[in-house]
Amino acid sequence: MKFGIDRLLEDPELRNPLEGQRVALLAHPASVTADLTHSLDALIAAGINVTAAFGPQHGIKGDKQDNMVETQDDSDPVYGIPVFSLYGEVRRPTGQSMGTFDTVLIDLQDLGCRIYTFITTLRYMLEAAAAHGKSVWVLDRPNPAGRPIEGMTLREGWESFVGAGPMPMRHGLTMGEMGRWFIGHFGIDVDYRVIEMEGWAPDSGPGYGWPESRIWINPSPNAANLNMARAYAGTVMLEGTTLSEGRGTTRPLEIFGAPDINAHAVLAEMERLAPDWLAGCTLREIWFQPTFHKHVGELCHGVHIHAEGSAYDHQQFKPWRLQALAFKAIRRFYPDYEIWRGKDFAYEYTEDVLAIDVINGSPLLREWVDDSQAEPGDLEAITQPDETAWRTELEASLTYRSS
Repeated sequence: MKFGIDRLLEDPELRNPLEGQRVALLAHPASVTADLTHSLDALIAAGINVTAAFGPQHGIKGDKQDNMVETQDDSDPVYGIPVFSLYGEVRRPTGQSMGTFDTVLIDLQDLGCRIYTFITTLRYMLEAAAAHGKSVWVLDRPNPAGRPIEGMTLREGWESFVGAGPMPMRHGLTMGEMGRWFIGHFGIDVDYRVIEMEGWAPDSGPGYGWPESRIWINPSPNAANLNMARAYAGTVMLEGTTLSEGRGTTRPLEIFGAPDINAHAVLAEMERLAPDWLAGCTLREIWFQPTFHKHVGELCHGVHIHAEGSAYDHQQFKPWRLQALAFKAIRRFYPDYEIWRGKDFAYEYTEDVLAIDVINGSPLLREWVDDSQAEPGDLEAITQPDETAWRTELEASLTYRSS
């Protein structure tokens, strides 16, 4: 199984169009070859004229631990090339940075979730390249969450840096395929090429989206393993709540909890409300004490989501529904609980809106949780048509088919 970067490096014919070109690289710490050489080093060693680099959220070095911490422009200490931040003073590439290259290679490991900001950065780079007459190549990588899709479609007017377009939370595309969808959906006139993977089998176990032959490297500091990548389309919603998502522990975005909830009772209520939404994984009652972030130093009672092991079912696991159900159970068990972070919490460059609504691309999820009369079937009635429509829409963008 070969990633795009590995195929580009081993095949001179794939590299030929880069002859005489000034090349930029958009990358992060997980941008590595099969032998764990960083793509920047490998491309330069292969004789490619790399004249600039770009880093997404958390930086090209991945050194910004917390969420919403900006990175400044820099210079590479080894090669002396400029390194432009796309999560600092700007999130869209500037004219100055676009003038440093002819073709940009995008080699970003994604998590397959709308809110993970690397796909928004992809869209912004495509639009900037179209405006400046540059070429964009995506060196494709697996979607570790695989092909399943889940969640409501982002509604018009709710676009943001964590909502690059009208897609569900778990979109099922690779970065290369997502680029094709952006180009088609938004009518972006850009020279675009995907260096495709070889042998990716997203419907095959045990790894499904992630090949067992490849070592996991964190694409962002809190994306520590495959279990997190699978759970993330649900646990990311915790960022819009007062509940801890496990930042400040060793298993961030795989767990949730708070000092003032009874996780045993919450799990029982989840099972009573919609047992089908808990399928395909194991939920384990836990205690944890964050060393930083929400509820720092406080003992929290919570739940660990295990989308792994013998109980894991790739098609049955529904992380977005599972997390929504946890909110609903807390609301049922504690009617006055302050689940949602307030409008004073400016989430990802938004203002005067609730973070949970920005994350979901509309208020619909929150309204369902807070409506004491709403049942799981009411959320299904909104969500299933969106998922069905997306399955049809993404078909034209798919590159990798099941054998």
